[in-house]
Amino acid sequence: MNYLLKKFLPQIEFDSYEEFREKFTINVPDDFNFGFDVVDAWADQEPEKRALVWVNEEDEEYDFTFTDIKRLSNRAANFFQSLGLKKGDVVMMILRRRWEYWVCATALHKLGVILIPATLQLTKKDIVYRINAAKIKAVICVDDPFVIQQVEAAAPETPTLENKILVGAPREGWLDLHAGWDRCSEDFPRPTGEAATRADEVMLVYFTSGTTGMPKLVQHNFAYPLGHIVTAKYWQHVEENRLHMSVSDSGWAKFGWGKIYGQWICGATIFCYDMIGKFNPHHLLSKVEKYRVTTFCAPPTMYRFMLQEDLSQFDLSCLHHCSTAGEPLNPEVVKKWKALVGHQIYEGFGQTEGPVLMANFGSEWFQPIEGSTGKPNPLFDIQLLDAEGNLCEDGEEGTLTIMDVKHHPPVGLFTGYYQNPEMTEEKLGGVGYNTGDVLWRDSNGYYRFVGRNDDVIKCSGYRIGPFEVESALIAHDAVVECAITGVPDPVRGQVVKATVVLARGYAPSEALTKELQAHVKKLTAPYKYPRVIEYVDELPKTVGGKIKRAEIRKADEDAAGLR
Repeated sequence: MNYLLKKFLPQIEFDSYEEFREKFTINVPDDFNFGFDVVDAWADQEPEKRALVWVNEEDEEYDFTFTDIKRLSNRAANFFQSLGLKKGDVVMMILRRRWEYWVCATALHKLGVILIPATLQLTKKDIVYRINAAKIKAVICVDDPFVIQQVEAAAPETPTLENKILVGAPREGWLDLHAGWDRCSEDFPRPTGEAATRADEVMLVYFTSGTTGMPKLVQHNFAYPLGHIVTAKYWQHVEENRLHMSVSDSGWAKFGWGKIYGQWICGATIFCYDMIGKFNPHHLLSKVEKYRVTTFCAPPTMYRFMLQEDLSQFDLSCLHHCSTAGEPLNPEVVKKWKALVGHQIYEGFGQTEGPVLMANFGSEWFQPIEGSTGKPNPLFDIQLLDAEGNLCEDGEEGTLTIMDVKHHPPVGLFTGYYQNPEMTEEKLGGVGYNTGDVLWRDSNGYYRFVGRNDDVIKCSGYRIGPFEVESALIAHDAVVECAITGVPDPVRGQVVKATVVLARGYAPSEALTKELQAHVKKLTAPYKYPRVIEYVDELPKTVGGKIKRAEIRKADEDAAGLR
């Protein structure tokens, strides 16, 4: 039985989902710190236990034990401390998928320094805003020309920034991360007194963007990693001492979901393929085959593009479990993957603000059904509320709400907005946390995603969720992926628009447009069919693989002269 899971879970195995919902709890030590109580605990218990296998596109490979991560993170913690960084200070890391991320994150957690992960896509303006909003004292960056240029351009406008630290060749004005930690001791005693961390203090901040306003600073406390036990063990089904791969850049919350916290608590070995540039499904599949990855998680868009490859070329018999999150997964993709690879894809649902909120946890508890995102995580009291705040009946659409978070904050859920008590009270001080996601629940307790409140299309009095229409289009052989949005219409208010990426061997034509429209009418209510279809080479997406529907809507509104 897993050494750490026994420490944190009163009960680990459950005979049914109902028992899981009723009895699952997590023991959170008051002084829990992921660096000491997970990384160092594994190193002390099993010194040769593998923590991380890292490979890049040039086939450089590094294999780390938990003892390696313990020693390196202690050196890094001593280096950061020598720069004057201390508990409560804030550091931003822009490290792509570099192996140094795991070392630095562990070190910062040990120190009690607040970590802000960030993506390589940030421009000078983005960086200035983030550094000033969070009073960031240091940035740690990968040796990428664009990233370096943006940080250097931002520096004169960021008075709290004291140090720029680089992973790569020495550069004037930057500290060398490796040279810095090489000078330091590999012993780092656990801080005591005021320097020690508590489980309820801020550990991690994500900047997350909505459809309006500047990005918000979502804060998580030191107990947050324990919330991801559900993510890793019960949804992703990671296996101790086996390789788990989640495809994500370190700048996104999905990295925390799938590439460090819950997986290491469960004793799994993280496999990381450090991809640069455009996603290449052939390369990814070859790495899964070569390294014998056992459990695998990727965004829906990656599954769609992997299915465009000849999967018979790859020996994927190593896979034991496949999962997905980030966006709803179209049923047609699930069918094709199961037919070709032999595995169900188990969908999970959540946000930057927490771990997995609901999921298809496994067929031993309940069978996944097409189009459903599963059932709730037992850590959360999840309800659907209508516009008046009333509980929704089965079959009624409502906004997903986590109830009573002010008085009974669940493990893993965000604790507010960093340095913004007013916004925190507004979002978490009422009856519950309103996620802004519209779903409905069937009579068997399965939840179905309709769309974000902002994504739901209002056409001639009808409310149309994008997911159902997208799933209908994906079922046509000509469509690799698509985005459904509302486009302004003078008569109906909005009409349904499909932005479509075609499969190999298909070309845009008026005949194909009519064929796709007729296809949707057969599979959904006829009023939902896309009256407008635009063909594109690729959809706008975040680095995490989410489709930027807001960007498509904005372009259409600009074209209509509404902005």
